[in-house]
Amino acid sequence: MSENTQSPRKPRVAVVFGGRSSEHAISVVTAGAVLSAIDRDKYDVLPIGITTDGRWALTADAPERMAIADRKLPNVAELAESEQGGVVLPVDPSSREVVLTEPGQVPTALGEVDVVFPMLHGPYGEDGTLQGLLELSGVPYVGAGVLASAVGQDKEYMKRVFTSFGLPVGPYEVIRPREWEQNPAAARKKIVEFAADHGWPLFVKPARGGSSMGITKVDDLSGLDEAIEEARRHDPKILVESLLRGREIECGVLEFEDGPRASVPAEIPPVTNHDFYDFEAKYIDSASGIVPAPIGDEATAEVQRLAVLAYEAVSCEGLVRADFFLTEDGDFVINEINTMPGFTPISMYPRMWQESGVSYPELVDRLIQAALTRSTGLR
Repeated sequence: MSENTQSPRKPRVAVVFGGRSSEHAISVVTAGAVLSAIDRDKYDVLPIGITTDGRWALTADAPERMAIADRKLPNVAELAESEQGGVVLPVDPSSREVVLTEPGQVPTALGEVDVVFPMLHGPYGEDGTLQGLLELSGVPYVGAGVLASAVGQDKEYMKRVFTSFGLPVGPYEVIRPREWEQNPAAARKKIVEFAADHGWPLFVKPARGGSSMGITKVDDLSGLDEAIEEARRHDPKILVESLLRGREIECGVLEFEDGPRASVPAEIPPVTNHDFYDFEAKYIDSASGIVPAPIGDEATAEVQRLAVLAYEAVSCEGLVRADFFLTEDGDFVINEINTMPGFTPISMYPRMWQESGVSYPELVDRLIQAALTRSTGLR
């Protein structure tokens, strides 16, 4: 071998986080955990944060600054290395060169990116928009593609797909933007009739949101308008669901070489100081789930089967967390899936896989390796 022969460079992983959605802070927290877990001997890492106004910024590689501290949520603006500079991903499949632009300065090449790890939650990141950009750029990425991301973000169409594949879903109603804006009385009547059929309380939520943000439990008609406006602060389309009485069970799905496999399930116990498992309970008060869920072998096998079916129904890739209710009759009803579930230190997805024999660093590595073996485009 020639003395001048260079060893192959390490794959370069761009961890993209933050974003324009109301889940910005949780995305930062999640990315911090992933940055801590990526094997730096195996990969080069490029952290890229998207500010709340949509600017792509080169950020400090500082996971310790990306956690929730004293109930204060982190944000990309505090991590950005420049107040004006922007990171540009070329929309050109022949080049994966990432460039940093600063006002009045010559653009700086940051090197090629081999794979993107999009740690974005909610609209403008988890909903197929970023995935479409990466497809145009020809850059492989972790997680679901354009269609699966879009369906997985929109709870209405998610439920429609689940129903078509025979997955059991609970009663729901959709109020579209035009309905509420043009005739709120008719929209309100629609919800009241839904409540007459299925009973109070109801849950009013953004149709395309996550992290339990914008959700209100409504006990009667008096709280309905306020709940609708709260949901519409996050999404002009809202979803109304009836209360399903049962145990909350979650199950993770992960892509292996031979196809998707399900983790041991977890149970989210009832929270005593919150109306439901809301944002505060999940991320601030550190509510903890029970892993594995004490539901018995038969129920465990069934929820694992349904979780993989949900993954396949939406054409997911990489990973998914599927959330269910186990009713008093012993039946499972699927609530929703998350195509990019949280990876915070208290998140259920990594905890379920830890219990299933896949450590946190191995989980991150598997997701990156799976993305590196996939091409962009039709597949």
